Amino acid sequence: MLEGLPPHKPTHVLRIETDADSARRMTDLLGEIFDPAETAVAAFEGVDNGPWLLEAYFSRPPDEPAIRDLLRLIVGHRADDAVFGEVEARDWVRTSLEGLKPVRAGRFLVHGGHDREVAKANDIALEIEAALAFGTGHHGTTLGCLLALAAMLKQRRPRHVLDVGTGTGILAIAAAKALKQRVVAGDIDPVAVAVARSNARLNGAARDLRFYVAPGVRHAMAVRRRYFDLVFANILAKPLRRLAPSIAAVVAADGMLVLSGLLPGDVPGVLTAYAAQGLRLVEQRQREGWATLCLKRGGAAPRPIRAVAHSPHR
Repeated sequence: MLEGLPPHKPTHVLRIETDADSARRMTDLLGEIFDPAETAVAAFEGVDNGPWLLEAYFSRPPDEPAIRDLLRLIVGHRADDAVFGEVEARDWVRTSLEGLKPVRAGRFLVHGGHDREVAKANDIALEIEAALAFGTGHHGTTLGCLLALAAMLKQRRPRHVLDVGTGTGILAIAAAKALKQRVVAGDIDPVAVAVARSNARLNGAARDLRFYVAPGVRHAMAVRRRYFDLVFANILAKPLRRLAPSIAAVVAADGMLVLSGLLPGDVPGVLTAYAAQGLRLVEQRQREGWATLCLKRGGAAPRPIRAVAHSPHR
């Protein structure tokens, strides 16, 4: 999983092996304390159910003793095993994502260039390579959004789609390839948008994608009141709460809003923020300890969480 925004010119990295629960808790802790514009946290499951590797990337030299003290709150003396080092900006995500296998969400199959042959005739194949942006489909939040899209497409075909905080562009590309119509996607980070454009070309979807660089929906292509009948926002709890009024404003009267990037503890606060804008929960999914929320205007009473079986590949 990858949490946080890509730090500009990341220079340093922290690595520590741990168990799954501690990895999630440390991801949450570091993500809450550090500025997401300058720090990113990543955690990956080891091969053959081995230990998890947590990595934190920094755009400036970190305070190592202070960070070890934070980690001790969760892993105790094992915080002394954390290793700090320097990293080249062009390599930091690619190195972290080596060895990821194809993952499936309904008809969507996310894979790297070396796994193109695994796609079947009926699949909607999404080729996403590691790059300086977030969202490969292997993290539970991105996969949760793809599953929500796959489920929605069985019931209706949205006409106007918006992806807020697009990262690698995977959700926007998936929607464009499935619907074969224009999709709008934006990100605050120009590097992410450049990566998303490249991925759109790689996937033969560039004609149907319109990208913008701006925070949230603060762009002419996105700030269209009650216009989008499907909106993705796979970011983090804090910006999701802060952006609730502006994101809710662009969701159509009968539209669906899909939110992710959330730990279970984040869900009540996010739901409260969007309930204040007239959006209610209609479905909640959890995958590998991460929540994906589907909301509608007016909505319905909360439904039971749909558990998704753990997959050995992420």
